[in-house]
Amino acid sequence: MKILSLCYFILVGALSFHLFQEKTKAQSIKSGAEIYQDFCVQCHMTNGKGVSGVFPPLQASDYLLNNIDLSIAGIKYGLKGKIVVNDEEYEGVMNKQGLDDEEIADVMNYILNQWGNSSEAFITPMHVERVQKSILQ
Repeated sequence: MKILSLCYFILVGALSFHLFQEKTKAQSIKSGAEIYQDFCVQCHMTNGKGVSGVFPPLQASDYLLNNIDLSIAGIKYGLKGKIVVNDEEYEGVMNKQGLDDEEIADVMNYILNQWGNSSEAFITPMHVERVQKSILQ
């Protein structure tokens, strides 16, 4: 009986480890590409260039690359008001996207590493969870 119990706990432990294993950055970027197509492409375009004066670019975006937590907060809570991206002013509204922390991490990893963007940062769901709405104030 002890051996059976031990085998059971080893099996449960191994399955738990496999099920709750974090994604690699490459896996996150791949998932983020799908999320981008579903939620972001309408405004920021397939090439990440946005629409000048209306929807800010994500490609070579100084705002994105220098304000990762603010960018996360914008996706997580929505964003309104004036921002400056690559010396161009944008004053619009981005509604809360309704994504969970893992989806936000995935899309952030995607946009931080697309269209010539390159970031060593690896955004995790725990990182997204820690970003509070008050950062937007």
